[in-house]
Amino acid sequence: MSGIEVGIASVLLIVALIYAGLYITVALGLVSFIGVWIIRGDIEFPISLLSLAVADTVSDHVFATIPLFALMGLIVGQAGMGKDIYDVANRIFRHIAGGLGIATVAANAVFAAITGSSIASASVFTRIAVPEMRHFGYTARFAVGVVAGSSVLGMLIPPSAMLIIYAIVAEQSVGQMFLAGIIPGILLSVAYSVMIILMAKFAPNFIGGQGQGMADPGDRLGLFGGVRKMTPIALLVLVVLGGIYGGVVTPVEAGAAGSLTALAIAVARRSLGWRGLWKVLVETGHITSVILMLIIAASMYSRMLGVAALPTLFAEWMAGLNLSFVAVMTLYVIMLILLGTIIDTASIILIIVPLFLPAVETFGGDLVWFGIVTVVGAEIGLLTPPLGLSVFAIKSVINDKSISLADIFIGTFPFAVTMLIVLIAVIAFPVLSLALI
Repeated sequence: MSGIEVGIASVLLIVALIYAGLYITVALGLVSFIGVWIIRGDIEFPISLLSLAVADTVSDHVFATIPLFALMGLIVGQAGMGKDIYDVANRIFRHIAGGLGIATVAANAVFAAITGSSIASASVFTRIAVPEMRHFGYTARFAVGVVAGSSVLGMLIPPSAMLIIYAIVAEQSVGQMFLAGIIPGILLSVAYSVMIILMAKFAPNFIGGQGQGMADPGDRLGLFGGVRKMTPIALLVLVVLGGIYGGVVTPVEAGAAGSLTALAIAVARRSLGWRGLWKVLVETGHITSVILMLIIAASMYSRMLGVAALPTLFAEWMAGLNLSFVAVMTLYVIMLILLGTIIDTASIILIIVPLFLPAVETFGGDLVWFGIVTVVGAEIGLLTPPLGLSVFAIKSVINDKSISLADIFIGTFPFAVTMLIVLIAVIAFPVLSLALI
């Protein structure tokens, strides 16, 4: 078999193995290793490539952002700041139709700015927002749908682990990727809120909660109480994002400073004891090891594609088809959404971005803008069956057997459609992601 044939067969085999249920890291690493072995006919060459992939992953300081931001997000969740954000947002939006839904979106947007994790947001606000909305008459489907839908903001609004992973794969600046995610993240938050208001007017039976008295903790929250609750969050945002954009710290240093600040806040609030700290550290280790192993396997996969010359061939093939850039991006978005139904966002980035990068560069597309398109498109998969990671995260956390997976998927459908509309806007108007760079 030629290198090209092996490369194509390897990509198809990786997707087939993932569909069959094999762990993504194993599928990527094993098939890539064997593929290089077949192409070169010498087992020492793939062993050498694997050694380089491991060395590059553990030695590059950029990868330190992953455990640091994961640690910060876990400490923030442990310290109960998510509930503080929700209380304040609830007070602001409680008089609007569908106000608790909008409050959940707003709280998730703020929470995303200090955690960068969709799964963390889904877990936290399932415990906080769903019982509150159910108490005030909102339907179960809407309650879980708005939590799942707004949780994806954690992957777009900086700091975001997915933006960091894309920056590494595409060799782009992490700081620029963070800047590029701000406007699309705000746009998606506003689009969600507008959609909720429209649904409250035209589909009130789906949302429920109309005419409720909203006698919740937010009603007893005065101006001083609101400022007091938001001060720690504002401090974290200032330290992390202000430090990066102000040129005071690098993204890695911002992660360290944010983790230390979050720890100091948690200790001051007496919400993190030794046992809680140990749990946070262990979970940070788990998250980091999973992501780094995935990146090592993906690095091996990228090297296999390079040996097979598949990215160059793929770019030449699309150029030979005389496809317009719009057609290429349409094909790319369709692949993102289809893959998003079975695998997580990080894996999608690591699998198909190396294939499309040469084609995008051939058309003169901006790689920072392409990264935002990639993350938004892949995030739609977090809300769609059969995988829907945010949906499964909510199902695993929620303590209500009457709410099925089908209910959660139905509830997230309007949010997935809204995400697709925002994605089309980001593709049509690249300035939305490039204006702040």
